[in-house]
Amino acid sequence: MNNAGWSLKSRGRSFRYAWQGITLLFRQPNACIHAAVTVVVLICGLWLGLKAWEWCVVALCIGCVLMAEGFNTAIETLADRVSTDYDEKVGKCKDLAAGAVLLMVMAAVVAGLIIFLPKFYGKYVEYFGPIF
Repeated sequence: MNNAGWSLKSRGRSFRYAWQGITLLFRQPNACIHAAVTVVVLICGLWLGLKAWEWCVVALCIGCVLMAEGFNTAIETLADRVSTDYDEKVGKCKDLAAGAVLLMVMAAVVAGLIIFLPKFYGKYVEYFGPIF
């Protein structure tokens, strides 16, 4: 690895490019949906008083979903640049990337249900009494 080009200025440029990538990501409709769900999850987590380990799981799930969406967007953008005409293999690549996002979202939903459902039930019992 050649470190001749390493400098604080070059690292600063790298972070600026990464930040540009984040802003590009949130111009995508699906990323905006993920962001809106994130806000709801964070508000619910504050209201329900999540424990530190639960916040860690929530943070990792949010980060993984957004990361998957970023990779999906990058693959789709590159694929559209490589082939403007319909190409079955390019289509499969885009489908695989979108499927990976969906799998991560489903895993995050399962983790969220495991964390949040008992807490919502506890709040329900607190306000209305037990269901059974």
